[in-house]
Amino acid sequence: MRRKKRNKFTNRAARCLSDFATAADNRSIRQPRSCEEIIMRSRHLLLALAPLVLAVSAFGADTVVVGFAGALTGAQAHFGEDSARGIRLAIDEINAGHPSVAGHPVTFALDAQDDQADPKVATTVAQRFVDTHVSAVIGHQNSGTSIAVARLYATANIAELTPSATNPEFTRLGYRTTFRLLANDDFLGQAVARYAVEQLHARRIGVVDDRTAYGQGIADVFVGGLGASGATVVAREYTTDKAFDFGAPLTLLKGKAPDAIFFGGMDTQGGPMLKQMRKLRIAAPLLGGDGLCTHEILKLAGDALDGNLVCADGGRSLAKMPGGPAFAARFTQKYGASVQLYAPYAYDAMMAVYHAVMLAQSTDPAKIVDALHRVDFQGVTGRIAFDARGELRNPAATISTFKGGNKVTLSEVVK
Repeated sequence: MRRKKRNKFTNRAARCLSDFATAADNRSIRQPRSCEEIIMRSRHLLLALAPLVLAVSAFGADTVVVGFAGALTGAQAHFGEDSARGIRLAIDEINAGHPSVAGHPVTFALDAQDDQADPKVATTVAQRFVDTHVSAVIGHQNSGTSIAVARLYATANIAELTPSATNPEFTRLGYRTTFRLLANDDFLGQAVARYAVEQLHARRIGVVDDRTAYGQGIADVFVGGLGASGATVVAREYTTDKAFDFGAPLTLLKGKAPDAIFFGGMDTQGGPMLKQMRKLRIAAPLLGGDGLCTHEILKLAGDALDGNLVCADGGRSLAKMPGGPAFAARFTQKYGASVQLYAPYAYDAMMAVYHAVMLAQSTDPAKIVDALHRVDFQGVTGRIAFDARGELRNPAATISTFKGGNKVTLSEVVK
């Protein structure tokens, strides 16, 4: 039988390590420079592999590991933590039922990673999930991060289910591995545009976006949704997702006398923007998508919020979701906190993975992807079934405002 040859580096490293061990007992033996280099290279390789080894060893062979990627630090951490909590609640309930695959008991577990809402960091996180062979990924949180890593997951045949990214481009990339658990910006932006024209009777509208994939994307859809309604965009201004001073664009827009201002961005900027609109005595309401429709904006905008914001969620209101009230009660009991926004969608994403695993009777990522295209069940947020692109078959949108410290539903749109 022919013996398999070890490569030159392996042979030399083995000899050097043997000599190094001998040198420990005999100080007269001096380690050659070439061996020192080989040992250092071996050490660096082991250090590089250590996080992956630890990640794999942290979960047993009978554990179905699901990754989650979102902002767990920074200005958007409340979104990421909200989603992670929804997933953990789902996993607790799944494991309480003692699931099995192909006759063998399994346990579901979460590997939550902070992508900092940054596409570059998200790519590193995604590669980690690929290298550690997770069964599926819930995330990423933002449109820019979700789109940036979609190809990585597609190449590895790992499902990427976002509970929060709404840019339509995510499911238009042509990958079978992309799934979305809420309505996209095409649906949301047009819903807000119709409400602005038909209910607020806005004819002169200013637009500001934060130049992110989400913010610019939903602003583009909103502008397109105005169509032949008779409303006009009096000016379009830009900012960034790191800015907190909106004096320049708001002053310019004030001079245009708008009936409403649409902001494509998140609550982190939307709250301060509302305060600055009030300071500048801009009477027009602020319009936006799901990024503004959070309970966190109550703190961020303060008194400037009351009745001055109209926003659209990518689903039904929590109170009107089929399993919403019961979910909210379980969530609050477990965490002592209220749902921010995305927790129900993240919960349903985890349940979709669970149903796919049960349907496939396999934890193989590729088989889970195939099964996700066939799942059809009643989730907390509504019916969970995907079309060929990975979009929900029956998305919904809710138009809301805030009054007296409470989120109030104004209108609901179901496809």
